[in-house]
Amino acid sequence: MTTCVAGRAVIDGSGTGRVMRLAEPISFWGDVDPFSGRLTNPRGSRHGQSIAGRVLVLPELRGSSSGSAVMLELLSRGIAPAALVLGRIDAIIGLGILVGREMGYPVIPLIQLDTAQQAALADGAMARIEPGGRIALVESDG
Repeated sequence: MTTCVAGRAVIDGSGTGRVMRLAEPISFWGDVDPFSGRLTNPRGSRHGQSIAGRVLVLPELRGSSSGSAVMLELLSRGIAPAALVLGRIDAIIGLGILVGREMGYPVIPLIQLDTAQQAALADGAMARIEPGGRIALVESDG
């Protein structure tokens, strides 16, 4: 069975990975280790877990102008999320993705999807991001 939701592609692309759904905002500057892709905030619910290759879903980011540099570092090392799905778009993180594209790194999709629709994206489920912002969740049959 496949569940689909339609988001708005801010930076279009495709990607596949397991959903990592966070209830709380993170800052790429300070909450993500740019050398390992792991979440570093000891008060965070996912402390120590890696965002590499995951479809990272959260309501919003906590801003820092340095977040784009962290995203660029993750892209250059091949440890960025497979996609970023946000309820509220952060232009700074998008800038890091776009600069990465100009430098020849793989582009990850940046999708806007309101928090009510994010509820359809079960944590740990396999998700496929398709061009145009469509997110397909593929559930196993057993």
